[in-house]
Amino acid sequence: MPNYLFRARYTSASLKAMIENPQDREQAARSLVESAGGTLECFYFSMGEDDVMAVIEAPDDATASAVSIAIGASGAFAGGGTTKLLTATEALAAMKKAQAVLAGYQAPAE
Repeated sequence: MPNYLFRARYTSASLKAMIENPQDREQAARSLVESAGGTLECFYFSMGEDDVMAVIEAPDDATASAVSIAIGASGAFAGGGTTKLLTATEALAAMKKAQAVLAGYQAPAE
């Protein structure tokens, strides 16, 4: 199954709620992902631009998008994104395909 990197920034209201009532957000994320037919591979709070990073495994892009849309619709986050991840084997296959595609490509003339 494909893997996806999910990153998000909590709203200030969500952060305030977690300070006032500390809670296990990993379990909440796991339940949401599993309800869509996916698996939560890992879940991290992070320091920097994003507050949360998670890797999920989903059967397809539509499922990963559904999870992302549902999380976005919750109102708990101010932003973020979902990125499809490639295994090293998939990246190698893409490089080989790019090699064949590039052979017939003509770059713009200077």
